Amino acid sequence: MTDPLEGAARRRLQVLEAQDLRRGLSLVPKSLHDFCGNDYLGLKQHPSLRAAGSEPCAETGAGASRLVSGHCRYHQDLETALRDHFLAPAALLFNSGYQANCGIIPALTGPDDAVFSDALNHASIIDGIRLSRAQRHVYPHSDMSALSASLKSCNSSGLKVIVSDAVFSMDGDHARLADIVELAHTHAAAVVLDEAHAVGVLGEAGRGLAESLGLSDRVSIRVGTCGKALGSFGAFALCGEQTRELLLNRARSFVYTTALPASVCRVSAAALPLLASGARQEALWENIRCLHSCLQEYGVDLDEPASAVIPIVVGAPAAALELSAALRRRGFLVAAIRPPTVPENSSRLRVTLSAAHTAAVVREFASALAESLRECGVTLTKPPTLT
Repeated sequence: MTDPLEGAARRRLQVLEAQDLRRGLSLVPKSLHDFCGNDYLGLKQHPSLRAAGSEPCAETGAGASRLVSGHCRYHQDLETALRDHFLAPAALLFNSGYQANCGIIPALTGPDDAVFSDALNHASIIDGIRLSRAQRHVYPHSDMSALSASLKSCNSSGLKVIVSDAVFSMDGDHARLADIVELAHTHAAAVVLDEAHAVGVLGEAGRGLAESLGLSDRVSIRVGTCGKALGSFGAFALCGEQTRELLLNRARSFVYTTALPASVCRVSAAALPLLASGARQEALWENIRCLHSCLQEYGVDLDEPASAVIPIVVGAPAAALELSAALRRRGFLVAAIRPPTVPENSSRLRVTLSAAHTAAVVREFASALAESLRECGVTLTKPPTLT
């Protein structure tokens, strides 16, 4: 008997193939310069982190969820270090940024509550809202008038929560956080801010967007990740003590999963002193400014970068694939990003910078990108605003 699922999968993959949307896994040659990863501070190969990960440990895994028998002092120590570094009342670890958002939002809200979400928020936020069964209000990207109108018209009798990325992962722009917290104050709403692409990049000692604007105490929960600028794995929520206790009890992605291994916690803790020094953050921004300046010299007109994420929007999936291949031939890895990760007609290369890039390599990449754009005959477009 033919497996019906295999047949259905084959047909659906054929549709993706015809649309230039099929994706796959490939081993990346070490000879390629990576300009599309999230290792913003270049810490994933840092000697201090490698040493922390290789320290003798009696157990390779936690063996249980933290509420059963998986909790150890390394979890506790890392949460304390995160709380202190980010100047927060409390911190709670999650196993990934995706699990954090999928656990936090349903733990806070239910059918009687309302969640207001930017149209370009990360998939983990979208899925967390769906799981919550709360009233969902999606406003066009960074449209504060639309958010205000939505808050005014909301008839929910329960909690109101505004959720936003701090730095939008595919466009690199910032949330209009000052406006968001003012609207939240006016309408007695809470603010949940995903700082995944802001930690290590923005704010003093890499504390993120909210800290850079002096608004940390007006954001109810800041979500951060250890798997990007910190060069490790896992995620964390920065929040009030009572909120932490609620998440510990109600966030299903925390309660019902095996805890992070102790070795991972040690690696994340080892990254925090490097974050605090600020030296790698400054090196990152030197590279960001260098790339933008070089591209301008080559006639590639892009907006002033606001983060380590620089979108090269080309429109069609085929054009993004062609441009990615052209750069690969020149020794640079920049993956083609296509729907559904980005909106229709906005396929792109998502260029990212790292403190690990040398100035010479950044200049070489700028030249290679300009040459590849000319070779492919690609015209750049602006990222769209979703409605």
